[in-house]
Amino acid sequence: MMDREVIISAIKEVAAPYTQDKEALDQLSETTSFITDLKINSANLVDIVLDLEEKFGIEIDNDSMAKMLDVKSTLDVIEAKLAEIDRQ
Repeated sequence: MMDREVIISAIKEVAAPYTQDKEALDQLSETTSFITDLKINSANLVDIVLDLEEKFGIEIDNDSMAKMLDVKSTLDVIEAKLAEIDRQ
């Protein structure tokens, strides 16, 4: 299982080009909201999800994508998907 800090670091890297608030990005944590803290719009949020799919080699369904509004929820989805791959 991948370390949560490693995944957070990857989320930060993927979110960086879409983030309007660089200071909030520097302080990114599990409680960070993509929309209210990082000022990322919903179209770019989809781009982030697609980038995360590519980065981790996972597929994120629409139901999971709808939950990925903050870092913690995104972490939980990525960890669950990686665990599914581990079980295969």
